[in-house]
Amino acid sequence: MAKVWTLLLLCGILGSGLSENPSWFENISTNLFKSPGDILIGGLFPINDLTSDLSKRVKPDDLECTSISTFGLSLSLVMKFSVDEINSLENLLPGITLGFEIYDTCMQPSVVMKPVLQLLTKESTEELDISCNYTDYKTRVIAIIGPNNSELVPVIGKLIGFFLMPLISYGATSDMFSDKETFPSFMRTVPSDRWQVAAMVQLLKEFGWNWVSIVGSDDEYGQKGQQQFSSMANEESICVAYQGLIPVYSDPEPAIKEILNRIVDAKVGVVVVFSLPKPARDFFIEVIKRNITAVWVASTAWSLNDGVSTLPGINSIGTVLAFADITRPLHLFNPYIRELFKKMEETQIPQQQDTEISPLDNPCPSCSFLSQANMSMVEVKLVQRSAFSVYTAIYCVAYALHDLLGCNATSCALNPKTDKVYPWQLLQKLQKVSVNLEGVNFKFDKEGNPNFGYDFMQWIFNDTTVQFDGIGYFYQNLTIDKEDIKWHTTNGKVPLSTCSSDCGIGQVRRVKGFHSCCFDCIDCKEGTYLNSSDDIQCRACPTGQWSTLRSTSCVYPIYTYLDWSNYESIGLILGGILVLASHVWVGALFFMHRGTPLVKTAGGPLIGLTLLSLAGECISLALFLGQPGDIVCRLQQPLNAFFPTVALSVILTISLQIVCVTEFPEKSPDHLENLRGRGSLFVILGCCGLQAGLCGWYAREGPSLTQYVASLEVNYVKTFLRCPVEPMLNFGLMLGFNVLLALISFMSTFMALKPPGQYNLARDITISSLSYCVLWVMFIPIYTSLNDKDKSIAQVGVSLLSNIGLVAAYFFPKCHLLVKHPELNTDDHFRTFLEGAPPTPPEES
Repeated sequence: MAKVWTLLLLCGILGSGLSENPSWFENISTNLFKSPGDILIGGLFPINDLTSDLSKRVKPDDLECTSISTFGLSLSLVMKFSVDEINSLENLLPGITLGFEIYDTCMQPSVVMKPVLQLLTKESTEELDISCNYTDYKTRVIAIIGPNNSELVPVIGKLIGFFLMPLISYGATSDMFSDKETFPSFMRTVPSDRWQVAAMVQLLKEFGWNWVSIVGSDDEYGQKGQQQFSSMANEESICVAYQGLIPVYSDPEPAIKEILNRIVDAKVGVVVVFSLPKPARDFFIEVIKRNITAVWVASTAWSLNDGVSTLPGINSIGTVLAFADITRPLHLFNPYIRELFKKMEETQIPQQQDTEISPLDNPCPSCSFLSQANMSMVEVKLVQRSAFSVYTAIYCVAYALHDLLGCNATSCALNPKTDKVYPWQLLQKLQKVSVNLEGVNFKFDKEGNPNFGYDFMQWIFNDTTVQFDGIGYFYQNLTIDKEDIKWHTTNGKVPLSTCSSDCGIGQVRRVKGFHSCCFDCIDCKEGTYLNSSDDIQCRACPTGQWSTLRSTSCVYPIYTYLDWSNYESIGLILGGILVLASHVWVGALFFMHRGTPLVKTAGGPLIGLTLLSLAGECISLALFLGQPGDIVCRLQQPLNAFFPTVALSVILTISLQIVCVTEFPEKSPDHLENLRGRGSLFVILGCCGLQAGLCGWYAREGPSLTQYVASLEVNYVKTFLRCPVEPMLNFGLMLGFNVLLALISFMSTFMALKPPGQYNLARDITISSLSYCVLWVMFIPIYTSLNDKDKSIAQVGVSLLSNIGLVAAYFFPKCHLLVKHPELNTDDHFRTFLEGAPPTPPEES
């Protein structure tokens, strides 16, 4: 943006040399500081710098301002140019001439009071009336342009505000002047420092700089800017490691050395300098001496000042990012000044300066010797950029007068020569004025601030000079071309300026010391989470939710189960299919040999019931697979316990028959038939009924899956969900009852004698019941030590093993006889158990 303006400015300068000047240039007056007119405007400019020692001041007039400030003088010439240009416009104030009186402020409160009192005197006099009513008091001027800095406004602003005379500053930026109760007539054509501070804070946030120092000049401008920056930075979680003030009215060197010591100790990489030009120059002289490098954020007051940018060694200080008032080039200004100086050069008469003339009447006696050789003073970058603010202020007055006087393109309804026009009337019009100048629409807001912001620039260091390169702008929000920034760092990358590195996800900051930007990063533990990066501690998860380590949110738990496609499930399914296949094969084989002695001895029709119950147990194990539900969980354990009861109760009836034959041989023939018939049925029904009661009790006492899940203490994000096995007592009774049946069968048969030359039925029962007891007794300690998933797998596995154990031990030997030795399937081979004849002990040899 700055390059574009420079190009436009050069084009304007070159163009002015190639074309004729406007005709009104012929009427330029060589009087620099006063011009008569129908309406006068006052101007306050820092035409001179203070040359006396304020500490030695005894009398009010013990002040000397004899060192010309080319910057202030150049701005005063902008006012002269603007008024002359307005007078040349026939349709702005037709028939009315605008005049001016320009006075020197010397940048000193004690100096500025004289011209202000002069400007407040009664029209056409040098007397300041004391009156009870100042509404009809017509002052010497109708508005005042200036002053240029914030230090002078508190001194004169309230006094001028009493008269409600417009005070339009082109450089005072302190936000305190936005208070219309204290400064009711103050307005300005440069943005408030509140906006500048907001832009600076946005800049720091844009690059993640949260550990900075701020240095200000010890005056109204620096103090207020520093206070506002610290407050706004704190709101945006930016820590000010150190803040210091550079003395303005005393020797600054000791204070600057202390400030730099503190900045170095704080180890900051970014320093905001909110200062007037002279204190900033003194500050950077010491920075260069110490060879300190950093990112320096420059406020508008010194960002483009030649006094700082031309310091020897300034290119060693690092990166300078600067804010400057938005401006537009004044194409006729340089040609105007060249013509002015030309006329002054032609009319110069060698003479001694009149020392009797008051500085109030002639703030620059030596200015009469200005010539074209002095053109360079108005061509410097700072003057060219600041000129637009002065130009805008004067044009706002002119357009407000146009409205106040009821002017059109040819005439005005009111004539200030005959009609009373008061400053307070002009103030009302200024508050509503809207001006289009050089492509910019300008107006004041309700606080008297302009409706535009800043250019954002970077200092580009050449061999001996500094260029100001536009890299962005600010109006409410900061826009930056980051790729255009040249970082003066060792690696050419964006420097860091943080006290502590940013915490990772799910880490909370534990502040160390007094600054919130200095902290340790603490992990949020399981069951806690970091709700916001601004939180100072981890929050506990709500009931029913959980989180993992370093979480930013809690979640409801995810439940897994033995899905049909899991490897474990596939293994169990294949095992179940093999067991079911054995059931089918045994059942088919026994059905083919139904009615034979072996089948009768093994249980007859009860064999089918046994195999069906064992097959039912295998099928019921499918309830352990897939997503559990309330109904599935109600049936899972009862069915797994009930089906084996049927098979074991059948085996028990056969065991009791063996006991009857072996222990009561004399009575067995008479009672064996009853025992095989009604007795077996009674035993089976009794055992099954008792187990059914235990299963019903378990189902009634135990919670549903929904109730179980709701009662769980959630301390996990993902876990295996199995059907609740509660109450454990009832669960143990169901399994224990089956073990008891197997144990009784084992004890009934393990001492039974083998009938000589006959099939040993007791052996099959002994081995099958023993294997069942051993498996389920071993299951108990293993089960209690497993997790939920492994408990389900273990229970299904043991159920299949015990099932195949019963089939293998009880049925496979009989199947072997049927397949391999069918000739033994005779009544003689099973006579003892068929007829109840006692076995004959083997003869001793």
